[in-house]
Amino acid sequence: MSKTVEFYFDFGSPTSYLAYRRLLQFNAAYGLNIDYRPMLLGGVFKATGNTSPITVPAKGSYMLEHDLPRFATRYGVDLLFNPHFPFNSLTLMRGAIAAHRLDCFERYVDVVYRGVWTEGKNMGEKAIVIEVLSAAELDAEAILAKAAEDEVKTSLIANTDAAVARGVFGAPTMFLDGEMYFGQDRLDFVEAVLKAEE
Repeated sequence: MSKTVEFYFDFGSPTSYLAYRRLLQFNAAYGLNIDYRPMLLGGVFKATGNTSPITVPAKGSYMLEHDLPRFATRYGVDLLFNPHFPFNSLTLMRGAIAAHRLDCFERYVDVVYRGVWTEGKNMGEKAIVIEVLSAAELDAEAILAKAAEDEVKTSLIANTDAAVARGVFGAPTMFLDGEMYFGQDRLDFVEAVLKAEE
């Protein structure tokens, strides 16, 4: 029987990108279903008192220059450090909610993640977002218009609040069989559960 993982993510997190790519591999290998939960990482940090690793220069440098490239190589996925990191992901995260409403969610997620973490685009800029989405034949104007609606904004806030209420303090965070797993470097534990079910 296939399992479902709840995936709390933010496009501005490079570790969320790696988790996204790894979870897709689990989908292909084990039939894992991915229940995407867009949230605003800045809101999670504010609510929990957490901060990004990038705020500690030595830790941020190590993570970006050594740790993440090692994991990308291990997973066999492309990863390009984005020269515009960190950037404001608010519009992109609202766009994820909007894309779900417009039935283009999975395509949107893939296009945005690749734009940020394999193409190094400045996805904090609206003009670049429009360019990237349009190049992938997504209706950028419709997505951004929907993203500006109050209902979408409220939904993202609700997702973020719900994440915090479940104990989420950073991204990526996954829930499988009621167990919480934080960080893409904990996905070996998720895979162990999936292998045990085979």
